Amino acid sequence: MDLRFFEIYRSSEYLGLLGQGVATSAGLTIAGGVIGFTLGILLAVTRFERIKVLGLVAAGYVDFIRNTPLVVQMFFVAFGLPTLLCYQWPFWAHALLALSLNFSAYFSEIIWAGLKSVDPNQSEAANALGLPRYVVLWRVLLPQAMGKMFPSLSAQFIFLFLTTGIISEISVKDLTYAGVFIDSRTFRSFEVFLTLTVLYILVSLLFKTALAKLEQVSMHWKFVR
Repeated sequence: MDLRFFEIYRSSEYLGLLGQGVATSAGLTIAGGVIGFTLGILLAVTRFERIKVLGLVAAGYVDFIRNTPLVVQMFFVAFGLPTLLCYQWPFWAHALLALSLNFSAYFSEIIWAGLKSVDPNQSEAANALGLPRYVVLWRVLLPQAMGKMFPSLSAQFIFLFLTTGIISEISVKDLTYAGVFIDSRTFRSFEVFLTLTVLYILVSLLFKTALAKLEQVSMHWKFVR
């Protein structure tokens, strides 16, 4: 087999596209993860507290997102919502919104399951001390649930990062977009997509290491407190 990786790494244009693609994919994943995690907590708490109509709406939203493909959600956000609401954003902003909504549903399910796994006696003991409900939730239940659900949240975060390649379908210049562009110019598909595979693995390992460190810091902080 005649491998010609030099056709990629000798071109400053191609290297720049790959670098931009890594930064775009990782940046949108991090931003979407932060927004999605915040929304996920709100959705999970709403369901856990059984807040009448809002709880049903939250459960319906989670089921809808988890049972529709991310690519369908992305196209609806990028082309459907602007048509319905008469606005226009850059495609990267549409991608960020789609990722955030997708993250929020999956994170919500994990957080909700984590809250349910906490021993009910913890809540009863806190209530017996006369603590307000919001204090019981945010200072007693969530910290205990976090230790159980952190590995699942981390795995879901990395999995969703690996699915972000579809945002290239709406012309966001992510890592997959860069690979397809280079392949269309060099016709070296094997070399290009092997390079993409290595880059996705490296970024995933960086995320995994960073999340493991974050887990250690959060557990140490909780222990100190």
